[in-house]
Amino acid sequence: MNNRLNPLNDALFLKYMGEKGMEIMLVSFLNAVLEKTRHKFTIDEIEIIENKTITPKVLKDKKSILDIRAKINGNITTNIEVQLLNLGNMGPRSLYYWSREFSLSLDEGEDYIELPKTITINLLNFNYIQLPLFHTSFHIREDTNNEYVLNNLLEMHFIEMPKFRKMPDKDLNNPLHRWLMFLDRNTDQKILDDVIEMDEAIGKAQERINYVSQDKEALRAYQMREMALSDMTTAMNTARREGKMEGLKEGKIEGKMEGLKEGEINLQRKHIINMKNKNMSLDEISEITGLSIDEIEKF
Repeated sequence: MNNRLNPLNDALFLKYMGEKGMEIMLVSFLNAVLEKTRHKFTIDEIEIIENKTITPKVLKDKKSILDIRAKINGNITTNIEVQLLNLGNMGPRSLYYWSREFSLSLDEGEDYIELPKTITINLLNFNYIQLPLFHTSFHIREDTNNEYVLNNLLEMHFIEMPKFRKMPDKDLNNPLHRWLMFLDRNTDQKILDDVIEMDEAIGKAQERINYVSQDKEALRAYQMREMALSDMTTAMNTARREGKMEGLKEGKIEGKMEGLKEGEINLQRKHIINMKNKNMSLDEISEITGLSIDEIEKF
């Protein structure tokens, strides 16, 4: 059994990447990710923006996003989010978080020319982009002349861990590969040791994880996020096993279930009630079942 703490647990990710004093790790990770697109700029300074009060309520909230916000070189905004489960809303949510950061960067009365380049980075533990690349990046381009970029203010990255894990030729000399091998909880210990020895920032990240494993309060926060994730995983797997995904989408509510037997309707009602009893929100149930909130409330 692998006893290593999961580096992709977002509460832990914040501890070694998103707190004041963790700048060396964040700069290293951003340099590795942005090497693909940054072209002529380097990260000379970074300011981590701490805007969250991490309470037990937040840690237990399966929909809470513990993202990392930072300002690069004083004028580039970045937002990093770790998402372990595919809730079916990754694209719209990523655009929303980008637009939030972008719009908040301009104070009332300022010229639009002052709007900064805004970068979002999504670390996913599932496949989302329908391309074989594990790392994809997006900008606003003209449809028929995609070499023409309207502007560079929008930049969005998706890093898909399942695709990276399947790569047969991972390169220890590639900084992004090293970070992703470190972030993969199941990386072979010998390879992990090599990565930590080769990369000072990754070594410091591991030191921070070691500290968390000995700190009761920080470890409790980690465990609460693991439990929230486990609850969501269980609910989603149960939904799939019992046919909720197809049955509810096809049947909807009683008024739309004319072709279903009474027993099937009762089973679908039971599934929704079970999800409510697990304290899942109406939004979460809606994401899993495909039903509207109004339809769910009728059960």
